[in-house]
Amino acid sequence: MIKTNAFDYINVLDKAADAAWLRDEAINNNIANVSTPGYKREDITFQSELKTALKHNSHDTMDAKVSHLSPDRLKPRTYDDYSGFSYRLDGNNVDIDTENAMLVKNQVMYEGLMNSINQEFANLQAVMRK
Repeated sequence: MIKTNAFDYINVLDKAADAAWLRDEAINNNIANVSTPGYKREDITFQSELKTALKHNSHDTMDAKVSHLSPDRLKPRTYDDYSGFSYRLDGNNVDIDTENAMLVKNQVMYEGLMNSINQEFANLQAVMRK
């Protein structure tokens, strides 16, 4: 992680990309366990953590909010989703269609985050050339 204001957005995007990667692993784990009796689907929470952190300084500009964020405090967390709910009598709560849709959505998000990180580095390179 780079410690300078020029990389504030890159650091936050990096944390978001890490969270998307972890969500991809969780979703794939859910898909792998679709037939496991008693398995409860897992998910990752990060977006709500980021949203809460950005709301903390509600009167600041987005640049100020991002510069005040501590990337070390933005940690994705794994949790059991709908642990008291089950689709089947064996206690499993994984719906394969939902998981596949979430997997595609997450992969698109990850690709967007990677494109944003690359664009931020391209912007820095353009500034350094001038």
